[in-house]
Amino acid sequence: MTGTMEPSVPESPYALALGSTAQFTLGATLAAVALAALGVLTYASGRARRQALIDRLSGAEGAPRALPSGRSGTSGSSRRRRFTAVDRRLRTTGPGRRLQAKLAATGLDLSAGEFLVYLAGLVAVVWMLASAVLAPFFGPIAGLVGVLAAKAFLDHQRQRRTEQFINQLPELSRILANATSAGLALRTALGMAAEELEAPAGDELALVTNQLAVGRSIDDALNELAERLPSRELVVLVTTLVLSNRAGGTIVGSLRNLTTTLEERKETRREVRTMLAEVNATAFTIPLLGLGAMLMMNSMMPGALARVTGSPVGQIAMVVAVGLFAAGFLVIRRLGRIEV
Repeated sequence: MTGTMEPSVPESPYALALGSTAQFTLGATLAAVALAALGVLTYASGRARRQALIDRLSGAEGAPRALPSGRSGTSGSSRRRRFTAVDRRLRTTGPGRRLQAKLAATGLDLSAGEFLVYLAGLVAVVWMLASAVLAPFFGPIAGLVGVLAAKAFLDHQRQRRTEQFINQLPELSRILANATSAGLALRTALGMAAEELEAPAGDELALVTNQLAVGRSIDDALNELAERLPSRELVVLVTTLVLSNRAGGTIVGSLRNLTTTLEERKETRREVRTMLAEVNATAFTIPLLGLGAMLMMNSMMPGALARVTGSPVGQIAMVVAVGLFAAGFLVIRRLGRIEV
């Protein structure tokens, strides 16, 4: 009939399923790209560590020893650096120098420029992945989470390297005590310990001996070591060595007593870490539960998160929810952190 409007035809289930399949395919593709980039980075790091181990075990005369990356002229691998232009510009800034110092403390075979470019790629991937799988509103939040995760990763690597160094301190103290009791100077004892110990203690002590070889004082070299790997045990050892170097005299008795104390603290730290493992696992489980709930809701009702975040009230509610999950994570991590 003329002048009558035809009723709107609802979208067919086939069209809805096709749109959901397209979103899932895009999300899976972005996830595969992110995993591929992570795999390439892990492979490059493992290859560099393997080559450093081969060089250390070869025993060849004059073979370069693997040292923490980022020190001028002491790079632990011979691989060609990427993004050198970005790295040069970044090193001229204060944040770039601090980033390079943190990377050197973690023992990762990365320059500041490489880390910044990889971080930018990671943020772009998680931004697009969150926008495609959840809703466009979650893109910036996912990018911020990626930046915070990268910072947490560096802190974790530094803490892990520090823990490994602390576990080697009893053996280091024992080697120094035996060397000094044999009449060797402290510089020679440090060089002997650098050759005997594995990474990270061997690498860090090799860096100390190289600094001593170019004219730096023992006090400055050891204090810089304590700044790179901050821990109470290392501070006590460095203080003992510095005071004995200034005042003179034998330090064999002090080092042997310190060896016993460090062994006891090592066992105590292991027990505390075992007891807090469940607490730390709970801290990471809570944010994952929130993410899983959002994914489940969006899969049961496609587009639900986009509709919720389409209004200011929904956006505020989502920001508050994400903030509460983050606060719970931080509070649980703080309660599970016990200094020994």
